[in-house]
Amino acid sequence: MDKQTLWIGGYGPEESAHGHGLATIRRVLERETNGDIRVDITWNVMDEGRPNTDLLELVESGEMFLCYFSTSYLAETVPELNILEVPFLFADLESAHEALDGDLGRSLQRAVGASTRFVALGFWDNGFRHLTNRHHPVRAPADVAGMTVRLQPNSIHEELIRSWGGTPVAAELSRGLRLIKELDVDAQENPLANTVAYGVDRIHPHVTMTGHLYGARGIFAHAPTYDSLPDSLRNVVDEAVRSAVFEQRAFASKYEISIRSRLEASGIQFVDLDEDERRMFAEASSPAVALAREEVPVEMFDLVPA
Repeated sequence: MDKQTLWIGGYGPEESAHGHGLATIRRVLERETNGDIRVDITWNVMDEGRPNTDLLELVESGEMFLCYFSTSYLAETVPELNILEVPFLFADLESAHEALDGDLGRSLQRAVGASTRFVALGFWDNGFRHLTNRHHPVRAPADVAGMTVRLQPNSIHEELIRSWGGTPVAAELSRGLRLIKELDVDAQENPLANTVAYGVDRIHPHVTMTGHLYGARGIFAHAPTYDSLPDSLRNVVDEAVRSAVFEQRAFASKYEISIRSRLEASGIQFVDLDEDERRMFAEASSPAVALAREEVPVEMFDLVPA
């Protein structure tokens, strides 16, 4: 095999769970090809002054081989992905992983392949998204009323914040972080790992463990390059991604526990919703669920484990 270099990338710190996943892909690829494949990693494209969305453009053009990215950014092109934007869809991580590794995940992979120049090789865990803010503890949707909330560009996410009484501010990550750091928005919603990775914990002292959305990050490869690989090398890529999925998820689960412990020690105030409080948020989210049912092919809901 001629020596070949594959460029892969992301938009988080090297020490994050996603960085761990990229490192796993490199380790397995280089090991299983006896060094005939060299893997270059861009850990965080934003460190180069570029928006995170440049990753999708780099992979789509074939300049970069693969990246991880939040599935919500592709949902306008691939409406099936909006199934993952349904509030309170999964009860826990186990249910989410079961779905993404089963019929639901395979259906999403087919949909991505049919509508884009990407091949979705698997899904990493971005954890459950929680609400943070710089003003006061939030225990009910009424506590969100009047707040401006930065969120990913996604119509269902925007409807969710409106249903809680807040004002959604949809912004790509680089711009969203500027809005948060310049105090132009009051709140944001993200998994704890992202909240820490992007320094939001230094600005928002209040965290409500809403768990309102499960975040999946797809591993998206340039389809023409992937399809052109010899079968033996394509099998190695698949093996590397499978290993990375397993290791990234395990790392992410442990990392969230350690992050919370560290944040509490630093004075961050956590609100854990009881059953009734969580039900209030879920019931208030019904307009966003209704919108999702309009935007998601109905058969996708049948693929979510009960």
